[in-house]
Amino acid sequence: MDRIYKTYGRLLAATDLGFTRYLYDKINWDNKLIVIKGAKGVGKTTMLLQHILKTFPDKQKALYVSLDHIWFARHSLIDLAEYHYTHGGTHLFLDEVHKYKGWQQEIKNIYDSYPDLHVVVTGSSMLRLEESLVGDLSRRHRQYTLEGLSFREYLELEQVVHLPVLSLETVLNDHFMQASQITSKVKVLGYFEKYIEAGYYPFYREEGDGFYDRLQQVIDTIINTEIPSVSNIEYDSVYKAKLLLAVLAESSPYTLNISGLCNTLQASRNNVLKLLDLMDKAALVRRLYSANIGMNMLTKPEKVLFANTNLMYCLTPRADDGTMRETFLASQLAVAHKLSMPRQGDLVADGRWLFEVGGKNKGFSQIKGIENSYVVADKIDIGHGSKIPLWLFGMLY
Repeated sequence: MDRIYKTYGRLLAATDLGFTRYLYDKINWDNKLIVIKGAKGVGKTTMLLQHILKTFPDKQKALYVSLDHIWFARHSLIDLAEYHYTHGGTHLFLDEVHKYKGWQQEIKNIYDSYPDLHVVVTGSSMLRLEESLVGDLSRRHRQYTLEGLSFREYLELEQVVHLPVLSLETVLNDHFMQASQITSKVKVLGYFEKYIEAGYYPFYREEGDGFYDRLQQVIDTIINTEIPSVSNIEYDSVYKAKLLLAVLAESSPYTLNISGLCNTLQASRNNVLKLLDLMDKAALVRRLYSANIGMNMLTKPEKVLFANTNLMYCLTPRADDGTMRETFLASQLAVAHKLSMPRQGDLVADGRWLFEVGGKNKGFSQIKGIENSYVVADKIDIGHGSKIPLWLFGMLY
């Protein structure tokens, strides 16, 4: 146990409280069992350590441990909980939980056997967590998902400016004044271009020129390890998943032609849709459906986008501008709003607000006369009327 506590102490000492993620204040930390999902590198570990520093005068009441620690080669989660509880501990923070075989059953046993012990678990394998959070455990936990940095958070992390979160209604109805106030403090477009290419994952700060290498490792892990671990697919399908990402990366906003995609991949319709489903759940892509169509694994989406723009630029230096714009808008809106594919325009949020996305000269011809419709334009500082700058949607969380 000494190694566990020494590691815990070193990590606490190295944790900075200067910047906290948007999700921190949304979590009810009093819940007895909390599950926090999120792609690798979005800041889950830092958030747990920050919470311990902020909350516990006696840091020994809490214990943070990553479940890929070598200590677990000869010990169990139950051993850890028993030791911590009998030595006065009240909270366990368990990171990378998906790397511990059989964690679901042991977490359930801890929940039932230690009524005063609070447990927070995190995992960066979105697929494995989703597959595991079923049955008895699903009724016991409160679940949250940590997304990557918003453009607002990126500006704060870069110590450019601290800005409040804006609701979608505020962006739509008061965008002129909001954009005017923000652009009077900072020239946003230059920072926005940097964020689009390498600003969604907080580890961009530590990686520098190696950012895309690390992001490629994240993609490879999902494709080569995580997808096969939760789905009975063969190596050939793993190769096709990589090819599918390459096709998406070099396409304009991908309105799905399932027959053409099946021909390109030399795969059946069901296998292509299954791959898209797995990659969506793994936070690599985002599927958009018509609002009036029920969604399941074998329902054909109307459009497929990357989950965020950094993934696009990692996979191709020739990222299409139109795809980038729609991908950014969808990534910011989807945190708090339900997205679907409209008959006219590019995106609709909550079945209510319609968006047509384009460059600075984009007009209203494609959505003319439609109520609650807006043009979202790239490369403009400030909009007017129903024309809103794209970057301002980065203030939504």
